[in-house]
Amino acid sequence: MKKLIAIVAGEPDSINSEIIVKAWKKNKSRKNIFIIGNYLLLKKQIEKIGLKVEVLKVNSIKEIKDRNKLNVLNIPLKFDSIFKNKYAQNYVLKSLNVAHDLAFKKKITGFINAPIDKKIFNNKYLGVTEYLAKKNYMKNKEVMMIYNKKLSVVPLTTHLEIKNITSKIKYALIKKKILTLDRSYSKLFNTKPKIVILGLNPHNSENRTNSIENKIIKPAVKKLNKLNIDIKGPFPADTVFTNQKKLKYNVVVGMYHDQVLAPFKALYGYDAINITLGLKYLRISPDHGIAKDIAGLGKANPQSLSSAINFISKVNEQT
Repeated sequence: MKKLIAIVAGEPDSINSEIIVKAWKKNKSRKNIFIIGNYLLLKKQIEKIGLKVEVLKVNSIKEIKDRNKLNVLNIPLKFDSIFKNKYAQNYVLKSLNVAHDLAFKKKITGFINAPIDKKIFNNKYLGVTEYLAKKNYMKNKEVMMIYNKKLSVVPLTTHLEIKNITSKIKYALIKKKILTLDRSYSKLFNTKPKIVILGLNPHNSENRTNSIENKIIKPAVKKLNKLNIDIKGPFPADTVFTNQKKLKYNVVVGMYHDQVLAPFKALYGYDAINITLGLKYLRISPDHGIAKDIAGLGKANPQSLSSAINFISKVNEQT
């Protein structure tokens, strides 16, 4: 029987319980999936929404026997309300740590973490990507890739404020990120990525000699080509997404988060998953937030989580 796959329940004050149950019920590979979270809270949230599913509490993955039911590896949590919880921070971090430990020790294929509120990191980490990179003993080598079958995008810097981006764009960072992208993508999809990289400034600073495009990005591309990386650019960000057929690329690398995620989401909406490349295991998340405003209302769209489950399940079948 195939290895188990974990879904970390994530932020308790959110749509997570709803999308987990909806996605799990419709997935053919659900027998390999279990949840890491608080059993009682999940059960109460599911009941409030009106979703029908049998939930089992386990205290170890060794206790998972009946894979036809939704098994929950229980993480202790004190809660005063089922959709408003002031004790979430330690609970979410504990859940992530349990998933990391299981995956790091190869007891599970990998995990999907449902969305979280980044406030739990108290500004120590920019997000889950950076948090898990630290736990994998990595520094600036991890890659956030937003993926679907048509296109992938990668931000060179992730959740930085705009004013801090320019100082981070150096050849060393570009090299580390692109090498991780090339190696991990090749391993995951059994084919090398065809990469285009964007400039930072509008119209690539009109090709001025002292621009960051000419001084840093263009020389980096030339050096990476010599390392057998299929990368072209830099291209202006305002036109590259309309030239996919002409340029024949499948990955766009941008200088910052919204430079690539905003057009990607405008094109594909919920048809996307977030894959962290470079870790010692497979970690995926839906490409959306916690949606507190509709928590408990039964209106959440599980498409992105369903795509994440389908993707990691296919990888599980091939291992």
